[in-house]
Amino acid sequence: QVEFVESGGGWVQPGGSLRLSCLASGIIFSFYPMGWYRQAPGKQRELVATIALGGRANYVDSVRGRFTISRDNAKNTVYLQMDSLKPEDTAIYYCNSDPPYNAKTWGQGTQVTVSS
Repeated sequence: QVEFVESGGGWVQPGGSLRLSCLASGIIFSFYPMGWYRQAPGKQRELVATIALGGRANYVDSVRGRFTISRDNAKNTVYLQMDSLKPEDTAIYYCNSDPPYNAKTWGQGTQVTVSS
């Protein structure tokens, strides 16, 4: 059974930082490109960062330069370091493979709230 479990979210003031983690199970993690996705209230889920098998990262324009995605294949874990957070980063953050493994593998996500 493929599962992705996100953690590390919380409340932070604008300009603050958070580090998200995602533990994957049920897959050979090192075989899959991974991604962090987010869904803000009233909006569709969007892909914000991806990391390829070799570690090459890509970001959506709105987070480039502020977010850093990384992976530890030995720990089956992908991370998202988020710095200089803005209120518009408020969302539920999910991880999954890139593209998503299937519709049943979305986890609970982790809530990130940026406000003063």
